[in-house]
Amino acid sequence: MARVCQLTGKVPVTGHHVSHSNIKTKRRFLPNLQTKRFFLAEENRWVTLKVSTEAIRTINKRGLYNVVKELRARGEKI
Repeated sequence: MARVCQLTGKVPVTGHHVSHSNIKTKRRFLPNLQTKRFFLAEENRWVTLKVSTEAIRTINKRGLYNVVKELRARGEKI
């Protein structure tokens, strides 16, 4: 499964690991993704989402039902 947040779309980005002698080698910065189960009370079922920790905060703020509605409008299968 890809390392992509289902809500925010965060993906790994590339950069450099810089040593003390200033030698640069490629590295990847991975998003902090969590596989999390949420209870969707309106449909009386659990949904599993692969989301970043920032997206978990967004779900807490806006509400799970509004977020799921937006994901479905984008064409995500929930």
